Amino acid sequence: MKIETKDAGRYLVVKVLEQRLGADRAASFKDEMSKLVEQGHTAFVLDLSEVKFIDSTGLGAILSILKRVGKSGDILVTGTSDTVGSMFKLTRMDRVFQMYPTVDEALSARV
Repeated sequence: MKIETKDAGRYLVVKVLEQRLGADRAASFKDEMSKLVEQGHTAFVLDLSEVKFIDSTGLGAILSILKRVGKSGDILVTGTSDTVGSMFKLTRMDRVFQMYPTVDEALSARV
């Protein structure tokens, strides 16, 4: 799983550099995110602007990281395409995660 990280104060911006976050890549994504949590990061802005497809396994991987960071942690989701955004809505994950159009808007809202 290719990701790119950038420190943004309290939040670590994690950009997924893959077009798919499905069953074939969910475990790899979860491993990469788990490494970041082990390094002490608990607040993330997850940039999905490159992701064109996500399935329930991909959503489950994101949810498992949210559970791992616990109540003191946070995951903001940004940049979802219509297809990816509709999966969040269909599964009601848009009620679990705070969603923003862009990374900058997410960071501005959380200052």
